[in-house]
Amino acid sequence: MPRFPGHGRHHSRPHDVVVGPLDLAARVDEALAVQAVAFGLGADEVAVRRQIVLRHLTYPGARALGATTPDGRLAGFVYGMPNDRTHWWSTVVEPYLRRQGHDGWLDDTFVITELHVHPSFQNIGVGRALITAITDSAAEPRSILSAIDTDSPARGLYHSLGYEDLARQVLFPSAPKPYAVMGAPLPLRRR
Repeated sequence: MPRFPGHGRHHSRPHDVVVGPLDLAARVDEALAVQAVAFGLGADEVAVRRQIVLRHLTYPGARALGATTPDGRLAGFVYGMPNDRTHWWSTVVEPYLRRQGHDGWLDDTFVITELHVHPSFQNIGVGRALITAITDSAAEPRSILSAIDTDSPARGLYHSLGYEDLARQVLFPSAPKPYAVMGAPLPLRRR
């Protein structure tokens, strides 16, 4: 389990955050509280996402990692699974990828479904540790994900790890902003 020192912007003392396996079904509400703060979600959206996360965890190969503080609080989490073209996400992004000649990225790929870090623990390597740890154990030769299509710290992290834009301005039903679909060969580039 990777350990690294860090400190949150709102914490007065350093913390040792540990990345390791996460029973996401058991801690789904805590994980979604992190996502709500990191992503600015309201209670209604969290309730919808709770059902989605629990359904995803039933898919073959789904797994999750958490970044935990010494007192057991969840500072961040990631989960993903081998991609399946029949999953909702794939059916939405496939036409965008096909137009760019990248629809083959939907096969033999590990998809990062969600990655969120509490703002108090951002910009200290927690997100990088989570995504590299989960992809290091993937059997697939590459990884794919989607991120809001803006110049953000998250997209900067993905680019630094070797993810490249496969399709931009991807519109998900009910999402207020367009997304970019990004892919990278595994293992991820280390920096």
